[in-house]
Amino acid sequence: MESAKKLKVLQVVGAMNRAGTETMLMNIYRKIDHEKVHFDFVSYSNEEADYDKEIEKLGGDIIRLQRSNSVLELYQVIKKHGPYDAIHAHTLFHCGISMVAAYLAGVKVRISHAHTTLDNSEGVVRRLYLNVMRYFINRLSTNYLACSKEAGRYLFGIGTLNKSKYSFFPNVVDYQRFIHRPTRNVNEFSLEQGIGKNDVVIGHIGRFIEAKNHKFLLQILKNIVQEKVNIRLLLVGDGDLREDIETMVETEGLKDVVHFAGLREDIPTMLHSMDVFVFPSIYEGLGLVLLEAQACGIPCIVSEAIQPEADLNIGLISKLSLADNPNIWANKILEKATYKESDTKKIASGFERNGYSLNQAVRKLMKMYKDDEADTNGKYVDRFV
Repeated sequence: MESAKKLKVLQVVGAMNRAGTETMLMNIYRKIDHEKVHFDFVSYSNEEADYDKEIEKLGGDIIRLQRSNSVLELYQVIKKHGPYDAIHAHTLFHCGISMVAAYLAGVKVRISHAHTTLDNSEGVVRRLYLNVMRYFINRLSTNYLACSKEAGRYLFGIGTLNKSKYSFFPNVVDYQRFIHRPTRNVNEFSLEQGIGKNDVVIGHIGRFIEAKNHKFLLQILKNIVQEKVNIRLLLVGDGDLREDIETMVETEGLKDVVHFAGLREDIPTMLHSMDVFVFPSIYEGLGLVLLEAQACGIPCIVSEAIQPEADLNIGLISKLSLADNPNIWANKILEKATYKESDTKKIASGFERNGYSLNQAVRKLMKMYKDDEADTNGKYVDRFV
């Protein structure tokens, strides 16, 4: 039985897999005091997700639902597993469903959280759905969070960005996990993959989906290969388009220089195995992995779709246009691949200065969940960290 003093929050997600939003949420979940805060996770997937076992080990419950657009089903979950102090929805326009269900169930704190800037919506029916959901989100949410200004503008509309209950909430990273190079692990991985000491390793971490633009990345790689450079491309992740990309690698004769690492838990090792990180996304809410890459001191070549909030301003982000010739990207990659930031104090300062402190983020959320606006000194919320 839950203690009467324990703060209870329902997190609404698609599934807790290794993606930016979910990783950010796990960073927070690991940090809270589980004796004083309880998270439940609503998942709209029947399959076990990457973080499910860890969630359960930490004391959280995963509630699987079948009908993503059913207000009634979510309402029944809230009544059955609650009462909840807060509901925190991370599912783009589906947040409207969560806000209606939470409002009807009497949840006091209802948070809609914007994590992306686009979802390729098409068709009259789909646009009508988005407009209705945005109406419910803006009408019934008590708080509005966004990982970037453009993500907030996309989900809520420009008017909401001026509300007192709207705020920027950075995709926080436990950057101390990434700053120091796990040399032994990196060496073992490079040996396992056949990566030589003189090879230039281009890296990318992300789902194999259209938005991540893996095909353009392969075009860039072709240009570098033509320059006779000892080059390797390390692709970390999985997704629906992985098979298509593997086929393209074969067709373009790149099999010997492309490494598919799949889903990995040792992301610090993956990042420190790279000389340069390339992120040519077509759209992106923020790009949490870019923060992790900067924590490792790795230069990052990114598209114009990357939000300015992802740049820690420590000299590691270079931005190019997707309209640029792949050869321009190739030259920039080779130019930056020889530089790595080794000043860990400078990196840590960049995170703290730009608001990416995990402790600060947890305090802010706990204050919001408790609706404790009167406490501005953090005295109450410190007990949840």
